[in-house]
Amino acid sequence: MAPIEVGNVIPNGTLTYLDDTNNIQYVSIHSFAANKKVIILGVLGAFTPICISEHVSSFIEISEILKAKGIDEIICISVNDPFVMNAWNKTFPENKHVKFFADGSATYARALGLEIDLSEFGLGVRSKRFSLLVDNLKVKVAKIEGGGQFTISSAQKIIKAL
Repeated sequence: MAPIEVGNVIPNGTLTYLDDTNNIQYVSIHSFAANKKVIILGVLGAFTPICISEHVSSFIEISEILKAKGIDEIICISVNDPFVMNAWNKTFPENKHVKFFADGSATYARALGLEIDLSEFGLGVRSKRFSLLVDNLKVKVAKIEGGGQFTISSAQKIIKAL
């Protein structure tokens, strides 16, 4: 599939997360993002160096500003299970607004056309690093990285587009 781009409607898909009682919950992206302005950020994997120190943290740091500018939801998606995503979320005690969703089998990354095969590094199929600004399911801004780069998908790049 061709990569998602500006003007496209995001594909529907189901992601998972752990609720407050550690039960797996399922969320439809279309139900979650309908009639909202949402930032979706995709990362190569939970606990990976750039994702921790730069990508996700950039959104956590300015999440209040993003909310003030009209963003309803900020979600981080990774090809990990919901238990890993929950544990990773707990490493950001200052996080109040970024939700961590799991795409355990890279199904949603594939639906977006943003999967990357990192099998040669022992990582299997993952998601490319990206940030999307979505308004009522339609992509308004798409910042998609190549490989493991981190040059265009930070929160600072997205906020400039608001």
